[in-house]
Amino acid sequence: MRRAGLGEGVPPGSYGNYGYANSGYSACEEENERLTESLRNKVTAIKSLSIEIGHEVKTQNKLLSEMVSGYVFKKFDLIFANNKISTFIHFEIQRS
Repeated sequence: MRRAGLGEGVPPGSYGNYGYANSGYSACEEENERLTESLRNKVTAIKSLSIEIGHEVKTQNKLLSEMVSGYVFKKFDLIFANNKISTFIHFEIQRS
């Protein structure tokens, strides 16, 4: 990647090599390596985060499933109790 102004005031033959003439290792290569390493670290962090999110989603889904099944049973318990109370009230009214 070329930057504006890179190489200004650098003697011919050592452009982008930090003064190491003909070393074969340019400033662009160093910058590319640094950027590649930075990108690798970011990808690793995102991968780790996505795995953690996946585990959290599974846990939340399990809890929601347990809540729903518990709610259904509680709902049936309430309906049954309501029916018992209604029946009791109905018989009490008839006895009176």
